[in-house]
Amino acid sequence: MTDRATDLPDPLRTAHTCQLPPAVLGEIRAMLGTAFDGDFGAEDWAHGLGGMHAFVRDRHGIAAHGSVIMRRALHAGRSYRVGYVEAVAVRADRRRQGLGGQVMAALEAVIDGAYDLGALSASDDGAGLYRARGWRLWRGRIETLGPAGPEHLPDEEDSAYLRPAGAAPLPEPAAGALVFDWRDGDVL
Repeated sequence: MTDRATDLPDPLRTAHTCQLPPAVLGEIRAMLGTAFDGDFGAEDWAHGLGGMHAFVRDRHGIAAHGSVIMRRALHAGRSYRVGYVEAVAVRADRRRQGLGGQVMAALEAVIDGAYDLGALSASDDGAGLYRARGWRLWRGRIETLGPAGPEHLPDEEDSAYLRPAGAAPLPEPAAGALVFDWRDGDVL
């Protein structure tokens, strides 16, 4: 897409959390808070840190963002290194202009180069973008390894999407639960 003020393409940038200055991280967090109508808390923010960020900045600031962080998932006796997509949002005035797709393409390249598979938990509004990009709804049981042992997460079972990385096959739901590592807050 182009910046209407300059007719130049909006530059997509990628960087690891450790490469982003506090001011840029603050801008990203502020945009996410606005894009999610104030429903983006400290734990949501923490879930999106520690990995690679893809973002677009225009003359008004951060226009789009997403990050991919590493998580572990167990399935059918195997441990998967998962590129978990977090904090994907586009500023309201820039929606439906392809920025979400640009961000996701950059994150998918990271997943393809560094992980066994990609995973994310989609909102109703975001699910169409992910499906259009080839992400597949997980149609099996989801659990997490909680402090007291495995915990079933039925609320996540209608919003968890997976994407193969490279030529690796996706886990099969019939083979058992997909069990993610624990984290505080929303466990997925």
